[in-house]
Amino acid sequence: MNLNQFLLRLHLTPGIGLKGEYLVTQWLAAHPGQLRNLLPAQISEIAGVLPQHRQKFEQGFMSDKVSQALARHEQESRYLTFFDTQYPLLLKESWLPPVVLFYQGNLDLLNAPRLLSVVGSRKSHAYAETVLAGILPEIVDHQLVVVSGLAAGVDSLSHRLALRHHGHTIGVIATGLNLSYPASSQKLQQYMSQHELVISEYPLDAVGKRYRFVERNRLIAGLSQATLVVQAQEKSGSLITASLALQNNRDVMAIPGRIDDPYSDGCNRLIQAGAKAVLTATDILDEYPNLTTK
Repeated sequence: MNLNQFLLRLHLTPGIGLKGEYLVTQWLAAHPGQLRNLLPAQISEIAGVLPQHRQKFEQGFMSDKVSQALARHEQESRYLTFFDTQYPLLLKESWLPPVVLFYQGNLDLLNAPRLLSVVGSRKSHAYAETVLAGILPEIVDHQLVVVSGLAAGVDSLSHRLALRHHGHTIGVIATGLNLSYPASSQKLQQYMSQHELVISEYPLDAVGKRYRFVERNRLIAGLSQATLVVQAQEKSGSLITASLALQNNRDVMAIPGRIDDPYSDGCNRLIQAGAKAVLTATDILDEYPNLTTK
C-alpha cells in the first residue's frame, strides 16, 4: 500500500473525521518512512479518535468493505492527496485542508496564478445578476479563475458568466462527484467536469448533508487569495465562507446593497466590519498585482 492508497483508505474509513485525517498527515510529514509500521491502533492514537469510535475505525480500516470502496474509487475516480505535488499550496496553508480531493476535469486550474471565490445567496435576484454581469467579464479577461459552489443563485450565475465570457471556473461541491445538488445544476456540473474543473472531498455516492455544505465552504475560502460576497443574509453560508477566508488571512470583499434589503444585510455588515466594498471590477483587480489581460 503506497502513501496515496493509505490516505484514501484513511479517508474512506468511518470514525476518524476530517481533523483526525489531517493529524495523521502531519504525523506522516514529521515521520517519513514510518508508514509501513503504522497499525490501526496507532493511527487512532495519532488521530485522536474518540473512544466511542475507536473500535469502529480500527476494525473498519482493513475491512473488506473499505478495501472494496478503495478499489472502486481507484477504478472509477481520480483523486489528489495532501502530499501530491499538484496539491494547491494556498489550500494546504488553509485551516483544516482536505487530505483527499476527488476531481473531474482540468486539474491545472487548481494551481492557476490567481483564483477568486465568489459566493452569495442561493435565491436569484436581479441585483446580483446586474452586478455580476458588470464585474465578472473584466475579471475573467484578466485571467482570474472563478471559484464557487455550484449551488443555485449566485454560485451558478458566477460559473455561467465566467464560461460565457471565455474564462475558467472551478466548482466545489458537497456530494460525491457522481451526484449533483441541486438538480438544477446538473447540466452545468456535467459540462464543467468535462471542460473546467469540479472537485469534492466526499467519496462516490455521498449525498448532500447540511454539515457537508459548511465543510465545503472552507475549501472555497481556502483555494483563493480573495473571496467576494455578492448577496448574503445576516446568517448565511456565504458569511461562514467569508469568516473562513479571514481565518486564513485572505482578502474579503463584498458588494454593498440597500440597507432595507435583507439579502444585502450580510454584505453591508461585512463592509462595516472592514471588508473591502466592491463597486467595479477594478476594486477587485487592485488586490491582484501584475495582472495582464488575455
